[in-house]
Amino acid sequence: MRGLAYHELHQAGRPGWWRPLIGTLLLGFLTLGVAPLFWQAAYAFYLAATGQPVLDGLDRILDLSRPTPASLALLNLVLASSIPAAWLVNRWLHGIPPRWLSSVRPRIRWRFFVRCIGLSVVALVATVIVSTLLPQQGGTELASEPNEFTRTIRDFLLVVVLLTPLQAAGEEYAFRGYLTQAFGGLTRSRIVAVLVPAVLFALAHGAQDPPIFVDRLAFGIVAGVLVIRTGGLEAGIAMHVLNNFLAFGLALTFTDMGSALNPTGGSWWSIPATLTQSLVYLWLATRAADRMGLSATTSGAVLEPPRPRV
Repeated sequence: MRGLAYHELHQAGRPGWWRPLIGTLLLGFLTLGVAPLFWQAAYAFYLAATGQPVLDGLDRILDLSRPTPASLALLNLVLASSIPAAWLVNRWLHGIPPRWLSSVRPRIRWRFFVRCIGLSVVALVATVIVSTLLPQQGGTELASEPNEFTRTIRDFLLVVVLLTPLQAAGEEYAFRGYLTQAFGGLTRSRIVAVLVPAVLFALAHGAQDPPIFVDRLAFGIVAGVLVIRTGGLEAGIAMHVLNNFLAFGLALTFTDMGSALNPTGGSWWSIPATLTQSLVYLWLATRAADRMGLSATTSGAVLEPPRPRV
């Protein structure tokens, strides 16, 4: 029996065409409904315990048009909650152990992940080179002088360094993880398994200019291809983390965090630069996976028989 590719793993789970559809709705409910309430309740308890106004504090933390370090922390924690939510849905609804969301190994392949971090930097350098040859791309204008380093910027940096990798991983586990397996298992089509999560990923960022939407759609497509081509989420997570580090780092250095969380004024001239990064990284990561001898399919049973009790 041949091994299963990443997007085929749900074929080894519980049967039922309705499971991927219910699972998608359940994942959205847990991430966008339950997780925000949980983290807001935790923050409200902290405010009450420290004698601070609870309602005013919650109003400030929920205003992402003028984000604070606490706002960014809340957003990151909510999105990071997609990881346990995806694990829960995969186990409860499909009967598949959570570790199969990481890769066909099934686990995070850390050596490959670390290598992908370095490769994403190489792809970023290629993007910078291409960007210098293109006309002004518009969008948020960077200041000529860096921002003054303040206590608020320090707090933002701590949140970015500590929580942004979890946020990026959460989005990958949700979109390139569960949704790729769900729609791949439902349709048995690689194209659907890549395109549907990519479209949902772009739409999930809310109202946005067309160039920004296309930029995010292209990222989702490339990350989806990487998942199937390499058999796991490592390459997509690495690229996602670096992109977010770059966006937040530039915002804190030259503009403000609000411009990073609510980008406007996108330009179609940004697309060639984005494609350069995505395609260079796609080539480098798949080549690295081949050289490391990583398998893109399973080598054993996805659902292991229960061990006999002595």
